[in-house]
Amino acid sequence: MISEHSDRVSDFIRQQIASDTKTGLFDGQVHTRFPPEPNGYLHIGHAASICLNFDIAEEFGGRCNLRYDDTNPSREEQEYVDSQKADLKWLGFDWGSREFYTSDYFDQLYNFALRLINDSKAYVDNMTAIEIRNYRGTLTEPGINSPYRNRSVAENLELFEKMKAGGYSEGQAVLRAKIDMTSPNINLRDPVMYRVIETPHHRTQNRWHIYPMYDFAHGQSDSIEGITHSICTMEYEDHRPLYDWFLNALGLHHPRQIEFARINLSHTVLSKRKLNELVSKGYVNGWDDPRMPTLAGMRRRGYPPHSIREFCKRIGISKNNATTDIALLQHNVRDALNKTSKRAMAVLKPLKIVITNFPEDEIIWLEAMNNPGDLGQGTRKIPFGREIYIEEDDFMEIPPKKFFRLSPGKEVRLRYGYFIKCHDVKKGPDGKISEIHCTYDASTLGGASPDGRKVKATLHWVSAKHSIPAEIRLYDHLFTEWDPNLKDDDWENSINPESLITIRSARLEPSLKNTPAGENYQFERLGYFAADDDASKTEENIFNRTVTLRDTWARIKSK
Repeated sequence: MISEHSDRVSDFIRQQIASDTKTGLFDGQVHTRFPPEPNGYLHIGHAASICLNFDIAEEFGGRCNLRYDDTNPSREEQEYVDSQKADLKWLGFDWGSREFYTSDYFDQLYNFALRLINDSKAYVDNMTAIEIRNYRGTLTEPGINSPYRNRSVAENLELFEKMKAGGYSEGQAVLRAKIDMTSPNINLRDPVMYRVIETPHHRTQNRWHIYPMYDFAHGQSDSIEGITHSICTMEYEDHRPLYDWFLNALGLHHPRQIEFARINLSHTVLSKRKLNELVSKGYVNGWDDPRMPTLAGMRRRGYPPHSIREFCKRIGISKNNATTDIALLQHNVRDALNKTSKRAMAVLKPLKIVITNFPEDEIIWLEAMNNPGDLGQGTRKIPFGREIYIEEDDFMEIPPKKFFRLSPGKEVRLRYGYFIKCHDVKKGPDGKISEIHCTYDASTLGGASPDGRKVKATLHWVSAKHSIPAEIRLYDHLFTEWDPNLKDDDWENSINPESLITIRSARLEPSLKNTPAGENYQFERLGYFAADDDASKTEENIFNRTVTLRDTWARIKSK
């Protein structure tokens, strides 16, 4: 049954599942699963699969399992398990008590392998990995049978037990399915089912010396759990006949497998190998670096989880590979933050203003709106005094014709405050501007002049006396190329050297002191920012720029 409260989306996967429920192909509830491998952090590509599997289960009144495909202990760590569960919860998904691991089924999978050996459908092969690859053939040439292919059932059972007992070193023996070395589908050319790995497993420790290959464990684990719809990405389409072969040979329940295209984002790599190299080679500062396309990185950068779910819904599901402009993701982030983020003022490159006609010791507390689009967020008080900071770029001593900000003799409006006019420029011994002297008009509080005169610029500012120091991290695309994956082995050369610019001279309004990590703000005229995790460790004020104010995706759409 489809939930009446679901915001339904139509796509070919949902249409297939709806058809299956109407025809009664599967008894009981729709049952999906999200099956990550615990060998890295989840990224935006995984988010599409997460949303698809959990949302479909909810829409059809079914269930979704979380199952870790932990079949390769040499690459898996508990750290990855923990980070992936944190990401899922952050996105807003709950799997209840349905947390499973392929390692839960190691005994059953081993018994399945014994059954195939006894049915003369599997054999132990002592060829090396290189020999197996050479015997496999090509897309145009058939493979060649292994010299060990016709071992007796008794010998295969004995050798497989030896593998299990630790009698072989890694690479000395594998268990292979006996299918068809001439099949046009290379996946059916006697695929490896088990190999020897001596690395301790993060859950079973040293109990096992043999581990099932993903292609053997995948379909059987789905069947054990009673999964009705196994939703995979397109690279598994050619593997489907192999999954069917195993399930048929073992006489097990058949989930329906449906494939869809992966997400690809511009200026981004999503390959696990490349992401791992970005971390291991020090191009980024860990898996949760805000430049990374990992969910942990996006969370640290300040992306709201709702914006990622909306992005996945917006791009939809397809069978055709395509690259989505990262500006669309940022548009969803910006749209979400515009509605929810409080406003604040920050100055990244401070230039001191002395208001010469304002009393030296007087402080006025001005009222500022926390979010003009949501009056329910209330107001706050900001201090205004004789000395303030504005952005260095908001003043020019000799301005061009269409420069409407502050310059000698020109008047501007201070956000939430008064009109000020520059009458003097002070410089240091090096000839650089040290401070600007201005006068203010006390009758213009709130940004309006009683005599009706107009100004063309409104500047943000902070009190020099009350503002707090901060480190601001400005993030940009990690890659300069639209599709760095096309660079093949040269992809690292397209890493953007200016993907992170750190500013340590910033000043913030005092209300931002001790902002909790992850809390979002719009710094007026500058962009959306989030307090970084490092702030809680160093007791400093550190903010990451989440996205700029300018929406390039909306501009692209309007053309």
